[in-house]
Amino acid sequence: MALRPLVSKHNVYPTLSCFRSKETPRKVVLQSNISRRTMASTVVLAREAIFGEGIANAFDLRLVGPDQSVEQAESGIRDHARSLLQVKASLESESWGEAQKTLRMSSSYLKQDIYTLIQIKPASERPQLRELYSHLFNNVTKLDYATREKDASRVWQCYKNIVVALDGILSRL
Repeated sequence: MALRPLVSKHNVYPTLSCFRSKETPRKVVLQSNISRRTMASTVVLAREAIFGEGIANAFDLRLVGPDQSVEQAESGIRDHARSLLQVKASLESESWGEAQKTLRMSSSYLKQDIYTLIQIKPASERPQLRELYSHLFNNVTKLDYATREKDASRVWQCYKNIVVALDGILSRL
């Protein structure tokens, strides 16, 4: 018994014929409630979900900074901390836009360096360092918002918290 598809110009649904050696063919019509448009849109959406660039780049599961060795993190951490503290000059002159740019650039590099160095520490030291890390970068975010709102009292409070947290982290690393 062989199965052969028969395509007819008049039939919308595919038909299959079952043959035995000398029998007349029987037609079996398969019907479905799914339209071609629905099927096509499902295939397109599935393809985007699986192979889409936005989805593929959404997860970054690396444990250390990208393309950064421990030696690079150790050598850059003091410079990046110093550049984070140099935002004080922009804050004193109330150059809020400049302060935000400096803050964002230096804090991103510092964040990467500190995270890389925390990963190599023994497990017993990590919770304390992660807490200081969290405190430091929460205050960096608060400082960013305070400069956006031009709230001088909050700016200086956050800056003092950043200095304290940086001293705590750098003394333990």
